[in-house]
Amino acid sequence: MKDYIELTKPRITWLILMSTAVGYFFGRQVAPGEWKILDLFHTILGTGLIASGTAALNQWFEREADRKMRRTAGRPLPAGRLDPGKALAFGIALSVAGFVELWLGVNLLTGLCGAITLFSYLFIYTPLKQRSHLSTLIGAFPGAMPPVIGYAAAAGALPLEAWILFLILFVWQFPHFLAIAWMYREDYARAGIVMLPVVQPSGEATARQIALYSLALIPVSLAPALFGMSGALYFAGAVVLGGLFAYAGLRVALDRSLLGARRVLLASVVYLPLLYVLMLVDRQML
Repeated sequence: MKDYIELTKPRITWLILMSTAVGYFFGRQVAPGEWKILDLFHTILGTGLIASGTAALNQWFEREADRKMRRTAGRPLPAGRLDPGKALAFGIALSVAGFVELWLGVNLLTGLCGAITLFSYLFIYTPLKQRSHLSTLIGAFPGAMPPVIGYAAAAGALPLEAWILFLILFVWQFPHFLAIAWMYREDYARAGIVMLPVVQPSGEATARQIALYSLALIPVSLAPALFGMSGALYFAGAVVLGGLFAYAGLRVALDRSLLGARRVLLASVVYLPLLYVLMLVDRQML
């Protein structure tokens, strides 16, 4: 059971569900009527199932590459603790259950958003990782879909506000995942995964992109305040959080060190939950 749970990547899934819940919250602000707790439950459950299924299928697809990397060699499939056929069936079952839960438990739009996320992640992003460092750009699209799924579940539509939440998460992913790619570039090279730090080992291009995207996140993160989704408290907090995140990005651009990449990764995992908290608290005060 522990190995099957590990296939679902629970540490990543909780971030996905947090973003989904934020999208649902803002979708309820424009939808008529009171909160529907049962809809929220179906949304979180369905998204959790489809995210877990996607993670399991991703590990099935990448089991040979994972075997070549030190940080992933101990996963259930490359370590030989799970049969690949059973892992494949497990991933398919979770994914189908997640889609059905979102479709029948919430609405068709939400189910389609979940299915598009799974399809683009597994069949476009995953194989592209072996061919081009642009896979990071492609992977950011399904990676930014959780708040869109949540918004669709609450509102049954995808207006501008849903795509503002998408854009914040989209831009946030670049410094986050480029920092990870830098930290594990040797592992990625052994596995034949074409990340930017593998293609350009000096780290200059990677550091430059981390700095640019962390800076770009500041104006992008202010969009909720500019479009009436939040107010002055969020605006001020987003500027402060964005400034601290950008500082970490600029430092790594100057020193191009492993320690600098770790700082960016830490800053990214602290930044996103705090930004969401600010967004929700400020909205409640409007």
